[in-house]
Amino acid sequence: MSLLATVLTAIVLLIHVYIVVLEMVLWRSRGPKVFGITPAFAQESAALASNQGLYNGFLVVALLLGLLMAEPYATAFLFYGLGCVVVAGLWGGFTASRRILYVQALPAALAFVAQWMAR
Repeated sequence: MSLLATVLTAIVLLIHVYIVVLEMVLWRSRGPKVFGITPAFAQESAALASNQGLYNGFLVVALLLGLLMAEPYATAFLFYGLGCVVVAGLWGGFTASRRILYVQALPAALAFVAQWMAR
């Protein structure tokens, strides 16, 4: 179970690395296609997207620390990071796009449960 928990957590981490790059670097070029927005709106909202990407970067750091640090700190970072992703995914799924429930919240919830069971 520990290997499964690690793999699921790494998948969540990689999803969020992609989100960080998308929101902070590729917002004007890929953002319209990924999020179904107009290029004009992508241009107008680039600063907001970059800020949002930075917050996703904090989640990446928490998950990375959780995977790399020794106990007892690793567990705290893992559950904090995964818990934040679940909550953010639920909020995004209910307020922005249901797709976020499947892309963000579900993988994080599965990783959270796997981490819980591995302990």
